[in-house]
Amino acid sequence: MIHSQISTPSYNLFIGVWLLIGVIAFIYLLFKEAPYGRFSNKNWGPMVNNQLGWMIMEGIVIFTFLMWIPFDSFNWHTPATVMIGLFLLHYLHRGFIFPFMTRTKGKKMPLIIMLSAVLFNTVNGSLLGIWFSQFAHYADSWYRSPAFIIGLLLFLSGMAINWMSDYQLIRLRKPGETGYKIPWNGFSRYVSSPNLFGEIVEWGGYALLTWSLPGVTFLIWTCANLIPRAISVHRWYHQKFPEYPASRKILFPFIW
Repeated sequence: MIHSQISTPSYNLFIGVWLLIGVIAFIYLLFKEAPYGRFSNKNWGPMVNNQLGWMIMEGIVIFTFLMWIPFDSFNWHTPATVMIGLFLLHYLHRGFIFPFMTRTKGKKMPLIIMLSAVLFNTVNGSLLGIWFSQFAHYADSWYRSPAFIIGLLLFLSGMAINWMSDYQLIRLRKPGETGYKIPWNGFSRYVSSPNLFGEIVEWGGYALLTWSLPGVTFLIWTCANLIPRAISVHRWYHQKFPEYPASRKILFPFIW
């Protein structure tokens, strides 16, 4: 556990700088596809095992988040405990369950992608960990607030959409198969990237239920990464499959 205290001005300044970097990353990713998944290639330098890369880059956030929490003195009888639990639930699944459910044996990702994700998760995990350890003060009445109730519903709904969509994509590929197919179930009937849509809804809910600057920052960074990704995926589907449904939206059902 880290015992050092961070002043409010320093904390807010760091968040401001991090948000600026997020805007720059968003603009860059609009013009350059992040080379992982279907866009992975060897032109980005050394490669690492896909499952190992996922475990490291997603699992690291659990450590960087919890290292700020003062376990011995933290008040675990407040809404903050629920918020911490929801965050850990997402990343325990993302880092240590999801990688072993994929059917991508032997597939690799660029080392630079893994390292950039480690940086992203280290910073965002730390910002939230610092928030809960030093700045978060939630009375029990927060459980009954519209922000908490609506935010929790959005978080759980987004998580369900994200998980369901990910596993529907995984089931499209039979054991030993490679390549990609058009998904037809669930939210895939409406958008090209339902898993990304679900993740944005999830972290939008988290920003609402925590009612916090680092929660909003996490949401903005999530959008900065996933909106350009959704555009690339939508374009890729149309290029690869002439029969791809023209009615499907990019990311948000019935809207865009």
